[in-house]
Amino acid sequence: MKDYEIYSTMKVPKNSNIIIRLDGRKFHSLSKALSLEKPYDEKFYKIISNVCLDIFNQFAPKFIYTFSDEISILLDEIPFSGRVEKINSVFASLASSSFTYYLLNEYSNEFDLDKLSDNERNIVFPISFDSRIIPIDAHHISSYFKWRQDECWRNCINGYGIWALKKEYDSEEANERIKGLKSNEIHDLLFERGINLNDVETWKKRGIGVYKRSWEIEGFNPKKQVKTVSTRSEVYVDYELDIFNQEFFEELE
Repeated sequence: MKDYEIYSTMKVPKNSNIIIRLDGRKFHSLSKALSLEKPYDEKFYKIISNVCLDIFNQFAPKFIYTFSDEISILLDEIPFSGRVEKINSVFASLASSSFTYYLLNEYSNEFDLDKLSDNERNIVFPISFDSRIIPIDAHHISSYFKWRQDECWRNCINGYGIWALKKEYDSEEANERIKGLKSNEIHDLLFERGINLNDVETWKKRGIGVYKRSWEIEGFNPKKQVKTVSTRSEVYVDYELDIFNQEFFEELE
């Protein structure tokens, strides 16, 4: 029967970098059922950040980037001998269980999960993510993440635009009015309503990064009577990302 597992031996290329991209399934419906704040719900992004930390602590990737319900994970050390089925299934299930854990155990009071109707509970649970593997060479890593960061910025513009219009119109008319508008036109629309996207928090415009950073600490060895320098490191959640460029990824540990 083992012969029927026709994809079980499929592996990613050896000695390659890969990006695993996870996407939340039916998170639009989840957002509606939980009545998350628009255009951004800070509790939701705290959950996503914790999911990224769980993934980082499990697999020590070089970098994780997230916005909306999307998580991109850059790996230079490939787990599970590169087996595609194993990588996709484990990362997707880890994200799903981690998200559920933080939602239920840390945010149940804020989200009033006990007050959800049976139909709403069926929409929210079970939470799931899909997963895809993207083999990538080192020269294109920054281009990939800049592409996703540009999408994050588009989401920010459109999210604020539709949020502002829904304060004045019903959902159908708001969606119709924003349809076909260019980014600069949405900027103008928002500015006319007193909203300047330059003042919006950086993480909403550029996403959230998780990576390891290091710093040096000076000390003194009293026995040898000499100054010492040691290195400390930590996993860091960056809510103030710059616009991605090649140098950023070259400096990652």
